Amino acid sequence: MLQKLRDKTSGWIATVILGLLIIPFAFVGIEQYLGQRTDTSVAKIDVPPSWWSSAPSWWPVSVFWQHEQIGVDEFRNRFEQERQRQRAEQGEAFDSRAFESVENKRAILDSLIDARVQQLKASHDGLIVSDALLQQTIQEIPGFQVDGKFNYDRYRLALASQVPPQSERQFEQSVRESLQQSLLAMGVGTSNFVTAGEMERLIKLMGETRDVNLLMLLPPVADTAPVDAAEIQKWYDGHVAEYRAPETVSLEYVEINSATLPTPAPADEATLRQRYEQEKNRFVEQEQRLASHILVRVDEGANAAAQKAAEQKAAQLATQAKAAGADFAALATANSDDSGSKAAAGDLGWVSKGMMVGSFENALFAMKAGEVSAPIKTDFGWHVIQLREVKAGAQETFEQAREALAREQAESDRERSASEFSSKLVDLTLKNPSSLAPAARAMNIPLQKLGPITRDAAKTGAQGIAANPAVLRAAFSDNLIQDGTVSDPIEISPGHSVLVRVTAHTPERAQPLAQVRDRIIAEIRADRASQAAQKEADALLARLTAGETLDAVAASKQLPPPQAMPGVPRGMPLPEASVSEAIFAAQAPAAGKLSPGQAVLSDGRAVLFTVSKVTPGDAATIPPQQREMLQQQVAQIGGADDVKVLVAALRKRVKVTVVERNL
Repeated sequence: MLQKLRDKTSGWIATVILGLLIIPFAFVGIEQYLGQRTDTSVAKIDVPPSWWSSAPSWWPVSVFWQHEQIGVDEFRNRFEQERQRQRAEQGEAFDSRAFESVENKRAILDSLIDARVQQLKASHDGLIVSDALLQQTIQEIPGFQVDGKFNYDRYRLALASQVPPQSERQFEQSVRESLQQSLLAMGVGTSNFVTAGEMERLIKLMGETRDVNLLMLLPPVADTAPVDAAEIQKWYDGHVAEYRAPETVSLEYVEINSATLPTPAPADEATLRQRYEQEKNRFVEQEQRLASHILVRVDEGANAAAQKAAEQKAAQLATQAKAAGADFAALATANSDDSGSKAAAGDLGWVSKGMMVGSFENALFAMKAGEVSAPIKTDFGWHVIQLREVKAGAQETFEQAREALAREQAESDRERSASEFSSKLVDLTLKNPSSLAPAARAMNIPLQKLGPITRDAAKTGAQGIAANPAVLRAAFSDNLIQDGTVSDPIEISPGHSVLVRVTAHTPERAQPLAQVRDRIIAEIRADRASQAAQKEADALLARLTAGETLDAVAASKQLPPPQAMPGVPRGMPLPEASVSEAIFAAQAPAAGKLSPGQAVLSDGRAVLFTVSKVTPGDAATIPPQQREMLQQQVAQIGGADDVKVLVAALRKRVKVTVVERNL
């Protein structure tokens, strides 16, 4: 039997079959079949080979595609960076629950995918980031600068303080990748331009005015006709999403307010004196110097000849100022390039440390009263300094500082008392986390009730702690709703915090028809009145279109005469934005004709109008500088749109697979 098996597997057919089986192992490796892999990516990007950019993903040559991944760590880092940015930007309004939503995670992931796709395209097209551009970009980051210049020590310290710390090589690589991602977008975005003809048409449209006659119709007549059950049911079925009761919670809470706690006893003399000795350096009046200067201005980017000429001029002025009987004030008035102090004969007033740039300050505080310095170089140019007077720093006595010490000690004692009170209260709630009542009784503070309140209570005019976003976030958190436990202290303002507990929770739910029946009837009647008013407005507009004048329409309805409004500019609310939009959406009238139209106000009233004249904007009235700025803004907007189109096109050329479970 073994001989028969050997004979049947040694022919050319068996060889071909064995070869076909070897192919997939050769491409992907036998370990892919024998071993288990742990997928640590949140998105996979498959890019066709550069020699066949339109290759379909199902074609066998997909093994030659470039396979990129966005890892979990990369996504989490970006996610946390965005969390910190939004929290700093929004403050108390930041909603951590909304930030953690799947929609927000997908939006952040999409931004990472867009950036990676751009980087891949830039790499395929041979776009690289030079070392010079990398160095310039890093040196221009404000966080690495001291006095406006790149500081290597600050650079190393900033990298070491990041979480996690980064080496210089790691940071430079991340900056290089970021620049490569942006090269393509920058090139496309900045290539957009606006022609003179386009600007001419835009200015004509933006500056266009229209002569208009307006006729305000009467408000809709209230509908009082009966509403039958079938209408009510139909309306309810068609608007069921509008009749949902929002999610609500009811709370019990206690407040910790340092302003209402018993005032600690005033500090005694010994305590104040001890505080004075510990903080004695705070009560030293800083040394001040009365100075004047002459500035010979020269730009940092000026050539060597200009720099040398400025230095020589400053040296000459310094020599003149040091001469016996020289009038420094007169020299400053005649020669200083500092417009701020020149009118005051170079007077800078009393200067303390920290008020001037480094080299200027170092020279000034190394001088003696009455001296004139040699030329001092700063970013502004060359300075000649005169020190006129020195006011030495003086130590305040205990008696002079006593009032401030007593005030600060009292504030410190109040804060300590409030902190101790809060700690005791929290300890008590930990012993009985399912109720605030025992802790409130033990601390002799009132247990207060609130609710039911909704998530958007702060937006609907709620007062007290219900208007505080931090309280609302805690009240609607899963932990407090599900466990019914007491929250951590939530700060309302300095020295004022609360602890809350959810006593009742009602999820969002559909309200039964019987509960909203009266509201539905009112809305049906309002809709009827609105439709009747719209029907009447349409009929009146048809009369205008047929050639009847607006005055005749007004007289037939016993309305006041139309209001003439010549030269109405685009965007003017009259009386609402919807009217202006309708006026400028109307067809421009032919010579000697009128262009009629209508709009509806927010209160249901209709407005009829006729446009008698259209006057285009005049480009000659816009100053060249303003026109150039507008042209740049329009080009930037167009460039941003071009980048969006580019990214969308690049996304279509690659295959993106999102690993939802790793988000």
